[in-house]
Amino acid sequence: MIRAVEKKMSRHNVTAVCWVLAILWIHTAGIPHAVRAAENPTPQPSVTPGGLPSDDYIIGSGDILEISVWKEPDLAKLVTVLPDGKITFPLIGQIIAEGATLGQLKAHIEQKIVRFVPDPNLTVAVHEIKSLYVYVVGKVYNAGRFELNTNVDVLQALAMAGGLNPFAKKSKIKIFRKRKDGTLQFDFDYDRVSEGKNLEQNITLQRGDVIVVP
Repeated sequence: MIRAVEKKMSRHNVTAVCWVLAILWIHTAGIPHAVRAAENPTPQPSVTPGGLPSDDYIIGSGDILEISVWKEPDLAKLVTVLPDGKITFPLIGQIIAEGATLGQLKAHIEQKIVRFVPDPNLTVAVHEIKSLYVYVVGKVYNAGRFELNTNVDVLQALAMAGGLNPFAKKSKIKIFRKRKDGTLQFDFDYDRVSEGKNLEQNITLQRGDVIVVP
């Protein structure tokens, strides 16, 4: 009877050790991927978590800006960035806004308006984002152009496009980004990213990025 109890306890001990080892393996398996992601941090967003553009937001054609000078009701306007990149504001006329950050545009307006309003308390904000858009083309259910009002990564953009269809080559997805010095290309493996691997491929998209799903 005693030997039977000892054997039963021994089996229980072995089972417990196996469970402990399994739990330790599960918790440590993802560490290399987390380290790689930390080594390749994503750029700081130009839109805050609450959805409001920060001072480093780059203004684009179509954006609606709210510009105002404190205690000057005639200098409080909503202005739209025209296709040529310009806006019109009282006293200073037309200035180029496209391509500048909110902070840069504020400084530019202050330099011009100080001749008319000494020590102006100026506010420049985005009333409505109308220039942030990306394209998703290829083997998705709802290909097209998508307007954004916050930061979006590749997985989120693919979800906006209805997801991949059964014929998509999931490991061959490409992201193309036009720059003044040429076009950048990024690879994206849907299955590996979905499994928590190669997370550095799930980049934050920028204005005009094109996702191609072959």
